[in-house]
Amino acid sequence: MSYIKNIDHEAVLPLVKQVSAQPGQIVSKTLSQNKAVSLTLFAFAKGEEISTHDSEGDAMVQVLEGVGRFTVDGTQHLCTAGEVLVMPAKKPHSVYAVEAFKMLLTVVFPS
Repeated sequence: MSYIKNIDHEAVLPLVKQVSAQPGQIVSKTLSQNKAVSLTLFAFAKGEEISTHDSEGDAMVQVLEGVGRFTVDGTQHLCTAGEVLVMPAKKPHSVYAVEAFKMLLTVVFPS
């Protein structure tokens, strides 16, 4: 049984190349999803956004490439490649692609 999917196992891979942005779109690739955790790669075209929502779990984004603007409970945060931001559970948040960018989203859910 494999808990991580949609990515080669036992291979060294550049994570940033595992998902590609498409004009006018947000592309996602789920790597794992269960009751405890969710791992998803995203690629945003410039100007694309995910509107305000919240999550039952803590969400941590790791920007892999480009620049994203994250608004958490009304406060804006610009994140660039190599930076992470934790968005606490149940706090409203949104994502906007200041430029094309890629991120890994990890959500840890309450047990």
